[in-house]
Amino acid sequence: MAVWGYAFFQRALAAGLLVGLVCALVSFFVVLKRLAFIGTGIAHSTFGGLALGLALGVNPLVPAGAVALVTAWSIGLLSQKGHLHEDTAIGIVFSAAMALGVVILGFYRGYGDVFSYLFGNILAVTGSDLMILAVSALLVTTFIAFFFRDLLALAFDEETARATGLPVTPLYLGLLTGIALAVVVAVKSVGIILASALLVIPAATGYQLADNYRSMLLFTLGSSLLAVMVGLFLSFYLNLPSGAAIVLVATLFFLFSLIPGRRRGLG
Repeated sequence: MAVWGYAFFQRALAAGLLVGLVCALVSFFVVLKRLAFIGTGIAHSTFGGLALGLALGVNPLVPAGAVALVTAWSIGLLSQKGHLHEDTAIGIVFSAAMALGVVILGFYRGYGDVFSYLFGNILAVTGSDLMILAVSALLVTTFIAFFFRDLLALAFDEETARATGLPVTPLYLGLLTGIALAVVVAVKSVGIILASALLVIPAATGYQLADNYRSMLLFTLGSSLLAVMVGLFLSFYLNLPSGAAIVLVATLFFLFSLIPGRRRGLG
């Protein structure tokens, strides 16, 4: 296929595989622990970091990652310490980050650059973008691989995990860090607006198809990677927005998992 000869497509494919892997791993725990709203909040908060990066003339993914991490830790600490309900903390923190982005863009006139991050364009991934995605993917994958059982216990029953002596707060903050990095990975491909979709839909599909946690993880990984790759090819050949194509394919997989008569769910 002639498409394989294009360097930009090779970079996009590599980025897509990283996106599919990281979002699937994080999605698994987001769905089990019901953290979808946190994923949405972190995704939208990156707007402030992206605006700062564009204004300073640096790779926007770097400040976006920093803002995503600060947002994740702020939400985690506020909710874990009991000062605020989780949804309230999310609303405050991500609204402030987005407001910061709007203010910064008031001084920066390159509004056209913003749209590629709002809606994503995986076909425009650069070498430096790919390096940032690879580092983020390595960090998230390593963390989940080392603490998978502890994170599973945390997602299943936080109080029981605490009673058995697990370091619940550090694990929770580590998981939020993983969500933040997954968002950074997803922003370039599907954009801020749709990034949270990849943190929910793959695992929702896996949840419907699996009868245990191991098979759920496998289905989640498979549906995520396949959705990214199919969406990428559709984007290239049909001239579709890459982010929307990827999310729609992932959604289609989820709808197939709901076919009546199929044995569904972990329960």
